[in-house]
Amino acid sequence: MSATFRWAKPLGWVGVGVAAGLGLAAWLSAPAPATPVQAGSAEARLRELGITLPTPAKPTNTLVSAVRVGDLLYVSGTGPRAGLVGRLGDDYDVAKGKAAARDVGLQILAVVKAELGSLDRVERLVKTLGMVNATADFKHHPQVINGFSDLMVEIFGPERGKGARSAVGMASLPGGIPVEIECIFQVRK
Repeated sequence: MSATFRWAKPLGWVGVGVAAGLGLAAWLSAPAPATPVQAGSAEARLRELGITLPTPAKPTNTLVSAVRVGDLLYVSGTGPRAGLVGRLGDDYDVAKGKAAARDVGLQILAVVKAELGSLDRVERLVKTLGMVNATADFKHHPQVINGFSDLMVEIFGPERGKGARSAVGMASLPGGIPVEIECIFQVRK
């Protein structure tokens, strides 16, 4: 047996030990992963964030705020709280539009809670249609609707709060509101 071969096996085990030690050190020093929002904890998440939902607005036209069919809850087009009016590209910039879309999200959560009794019955957001009252040259509709989408992720988590989505521009919206959103939720039976 050559001298190199006699040392190869012990050195191989030393290499394995060093690699394992480095891996263990990296694992022990890695930051703990963020605690994900657990299924059924949307109500707790609202409390953690200090969010109080508004009283759902009563429809003024021939419609209802939401309709449940099987395990789907269809929420009618909803605008922000009374008094928020304006057009993106004229009166509103993206930041103000995003804030208006978040406000619409709070209105929608209030409708969902009124319909289901608890947001914990929401399985997931399925689909969102975001309509933005904008000038013809405004091009940032998706960034505006992110105000709504970001809120849904904050409340329901990334798995349950993200759904299919469209964000489109409109020449006008009812009463001059800047944003209107309709959506579909899957609910637990």
